[in-house]
Amino acid sequence: MMSVTVHGLQKSFDDLPVLVGVDLEVAQASTTAVLGPSGCGKTTLLRLVAGFLRPDAGLIRLGGELVADPTTAVPTERRRVGYVAQEGALFPHLDVTRNITFGLDRRARRSGRRVEELLDLVGLPAGVARRFPHELSGGQQQRVAVARALAPEPRVVLLDEPFSSLDAGLREETGRAVIQALQATGATAILVTHDQDEALSLADQVAVMRSGRVAQVGTPREVYEAPVDRGVAEFVGAAVVLPAEVSGTTASSALGDLPLVGEPWSGSGLVLVRPEQIALASAESAPLRARVVEVSYHGHDASVRLRLEPADVEVLARLPGSTAPSVGELVGVTVNGPARLL
Repeated sequence: MMSVTVHGLQKSFDDLPVLVGVDLEVAQASTTAVLGPSGCGKTTLLRLVAGFLRPDAGLIRLGGELVADPTTAVPTERRRVGYVAQEGALFPHLDVTRNITFGLDRRARRSGRRVEELLDLVGLPAGVARRFPHELSGGQQQRVAVARALAPEPRVVLLDEPFSSLDAGLREETGRAVIQALQATGATAILVTHDQDEALSLADQVAVMRSGRVAQVGTPREVYEAPVDRGVAEFVGAAVVLPAEVSGTTASSALGDLPLVGEPWSGSGLVLVRPEQIALASAESAPLRARVVEVSYHGHDASVRLRLEPADVEVLARLPGSTAPSVGELVGVTVNGPARLL
């Protein structure tokens, strides 16, 4: 398996810029999630790496081999890249075995052992081998699509929002099975997604894209806990962003005086607090009070919208579901951990 290097990549369609100087390094045998809203250019990036499109500028290397620049275009079939489309794109008239072995040489197609190995790798029983796509669940279809992508032993596997059509529970289960299969083969993978939870939970590295550019690259924890700006902070997860007066490593805001991480600084700015940092207490015991405006109960946790008093500023708290207060209740508010200056 090998690394993927993208440098200065540009692509336009009908004079409309889609990618604008994209740089990205994907380490060998790792998974990078390219996270961004619809229209940000993430699928175009994937198609360029696959060889379906040619860049207007910049280059792509697989390992140390140059596979694409404005004058170089190694054909897709010579790049040894596996591609998993959003809907799996299985052939409806072929059973699972023939879907998986499609594109392999005749000898490999005749070997049933390879199909059994791949089905086991993606967590499917051998009994599905003779089923047709319409006889499989959505999650099973996606696992077969991944098995087909892995069958020719590609150097890189590209996944274009492969779990977006699945319901939440199935999406998590299928995503974990696919990542385990990729890890077992040592494959380098790029996963395109607009789902923040998916990117943060499945990938070794997250690249946040917007407007054709990579805004930030880092580990899931770095991107979530240390976003480069407000846009990234609010896109990767729920965020409480407040104006503040900063003096050294303390920020004075509607949530009180908050310790800051990072280098000392002074002036007016914005601070970030994640909703799970906000805790509730009795109104009598906490120096800061708030009125509960809205409660969204999710079972395992609850999102609670609070109106701080007397600042009349609304913030969001995320609490264990069993501790959720009632709408209209007056509560005390505390903040756990430091805030971050944006």
